[in-house]
Amino acid sequence: MSIKQLTDEQVHTMTLEEKDRWWLENCYRGDMPQLTIRSALTGMIIGGVLSVTNLYVGIKTGWTLGIGITSVVLAFAFFKLLTRFGVGREISILENNAMQSIATSAGYMTAPLISSISAYMVITNSMIPQYQTMVWISLLSLMGVFFAFPLKKRFINDEQLPFPEGRAAGVVMSNLHSDDGGKDGILKAKILVFGAGLSAIVELFRNEKIMEHLQIKFLMLPEYWDDFIYKFFTPKILNTSLKDLTVRWESSIVMMATGGLMGIKVGASLLIGALFNYCFLVPWALSEGLIASASYKQINMWLLWGGVAMMTTSSLYSFFAKPEIILAAFKRKGSAEKKDILQHIELPIWISLVGIPVTGLVMMWLGQEWFHIEWWVTLIAIPLVFVFTLIAVTSTGLTAITPGGALGKLTQLTFAIIKPGDMGTNIMTAGINGEVALNASNLLMDIKPGYMLGGKPRHQAIGHCLGIIAGAVVAVPVFYLLLQNDISKITSPSLPMPGASIWIAVAEVLAKGLSVLPDSTRVAVLVGAFVGIFIEFMNRRTRGRFPISAMGLGLSFVLKFSDCWAMAAGSLIFWAAGRVSGEKDSNTRKIFVDNQETVCAGVIAGGSIMGIILIILETIVLA
Repeated sequence: MSIKQLTDEQVHTMTLEEKDRWWLENCYRGDMPQLTIRSALTGMIIGGVLSVTNLYVGIKTGWTLGIGITSVVLAFAFFKLLTRFGVGREISILENNAMQSIATSAGYMTAPLISSISAYMVITNSMIPQYQTMVWISLLSLMGVFFAFPLKKRFINDEQLPFPEGRAAGVVMSNLHSDDGGKDGILKAKILVFGAGLSAIVELFRNEKIMEHLQIKFLMLPEYWDDFIYKFFTPKILNTSLKDLTVRWESSIVMMATGGLMGIKVGASLLIGALFNYCFLVPWALSEGLIASASYKQINMWLLWGGVAMMTTSSLYSFFAKPEIILAAFKRKGSAEKKDILQHIELPIWISLVGIPVTGLVMMWLGQEWFHIEWWVTLIAIPLVFVFTLIAVTSTGLTAITPGGALGKLTQLTFAIIKPGDMGTNIMTAGINGEVALNASNLLMDIKPGYMLGGKPRHQAIGHCLGIIAGAVVAVPVFYLLLQNDISKITSPSLPMPGASIWIAVAEVLAKGLSVLPDSTRVAVLVGAFVGIFIEFMNRRTRGRFPISAMGLGLSFVLKFSDCWAMAAGSLIFWAAGRVSGEKDSNTRKIFVDNQETVCAGVIAGGSIMGIILIILETIVLA
């Protein structure tokens, strides 16, 4: 089952109405069953389980995982097994898509638990009642839904951003549910299985605890390929070790597959920025004493401001460069203008126009009652969500990475100016901005496969709300069970929560006033803001042919060099394969060009599923 999509030339030349009409005629599947009782129940059950997994990952690493592909494979396998035993029938492709909408929403809504919620409890030394946490993070997630769907028209329908993990989920579903018994279908299945198996094996053989438990540690892969070099000597730049600068090559291939989906332009921009930052700018700043020490935390705190400014200005310029799309969302049905040909299946815009202020008023009231946030501060916070959501969505759409950490620091800086010295307010209001933006961008990642496969956006919106319920009911009680009413466990060795630690540290620093930010940081903000506007302006003038992506370049200021390099390498490999693959029927072209998305989807799926399995084994079986 091949997925139809527009060419790059069509994306840049066709109008929004032409793109919507093309999708309606070529992709839309009409009234094929989508949000059924079994897809809803399956999504809530799988989402509830995976929300706990995401909670564990967040506690250990500060990151949340994309669980869309994992849920798709699990649901398909479950119903396939039932069919083998003569019970029921296989789940359809759009039912599976609706299911992953629910599961994904449940997984991502846990993010505040391991960041702003935990940080607030430590800063105020007070345990938030469980029901308050459940209601508050549900409101944040619901606000994310209201912001996400109006932006779908711009970033998915018009800009056709790849949303790499979402695209991978769509490709996985297309291949799993393919009814093509010919050579092409068989080849896709083989490529998917091989990519997933290879990635899973790599993740397994990188895990020291598991390999030691299996007594085959001699077969273990190094976490970084350059570990061999550091056994003999330590390469340096201006007396700073490359290892401290994160100039490393990770053995995992999941990030390389992500790079394969984002394309050469973004990948090259990441690499250019990473080389400039970590091989020149940071070593120079360390030698001049602008950065206190060669720890990644100190480097990141100094480096991120220029990148965030670049992503902010480029996102705002890009969004407002097409005002007709913004105005179209507010046109009434009786307008003389042409009506939206997808209005019968899109989520009506009035739901967001009503939902955002209503949810905002509830948050304003509860924020004052529960967290002592003055109402006017929340009133300022909610409109700012729009700005930070634009940044997050653009980044996620191009790279599958949402710069939550960078946005969290930027929002904390914003509220340090608005309400100086109040650390509790700083964390919770910044949490509104950061968490809603994170949720909205990740939900758009989840909407992408529905668009690819011809599903109804309204069904996915309902599914997201069901996922919020599942995540709140399952993950929050587990979170409080882990704490056992003891705030001191937060950021302890058993529950390290690096995400919450960063929120706490930034709040404590900014409580002393903006004077703690060095002059070099303020210069970086100005330069980054100008560069972001310039790059986006050139992209508009050249219809996307300008070789640099502002979002890719900006992200290189936020991510480790190793992550930038892995994604850049992945994009370069597939770009080179397209150039040297030769004849149309060659195996290289069939695998790395014609089935590029299938290869990457398999690698991402296999690595993420094995990663979750290994985390469960480490935390439960081998603990």
